[in-house]
Amino acid sequence: MGDGNMGKVNLAEKLATFDEHWSPRIVADYNGNDIMVVKFQGDFPFHDHPDTDDFFLVIEGEVTLDVEDQTHVLGPGELFVVPKGVRHRPRAEREAKVLLIEPAGTPNTGDAETAAPKPRI
Repeated sequence: MGDGNMGKVNLAEKLATFDEHWSPRIVADYNGNDIMVVKFQGDFPFHDHPDTDDFFLVIEGEVTLDVEDQTHVLGPGELFVVPKGVRHRPRAEREAKVLLIEPAGTPNTGDAETAAPKPRI
């Protein structure tokens, strides 16, 4: 979306198209931001985003966010915004489904060299 095309996006249908963990998929654009779905399982490395906040909304499952010296547990329908420059690590004991919003082109690890590609689905 965001290119002048309007239409609904069914997040459950989009999430059903892939099985990989930690591999975000772009489902829409919003004011220069990528709207993405992703599946979490296991631990993601600690990282930060020096130039942007990091938005997490749990759709299904449970996500633990280690943010500096605090731990936050998020369930379905709960969101958390990590401020720019703050080290954090998402993790999930069992598979969780998450919606992310980031400025287009933001590497998910905070480093373009180690970032996962973000295909559009």
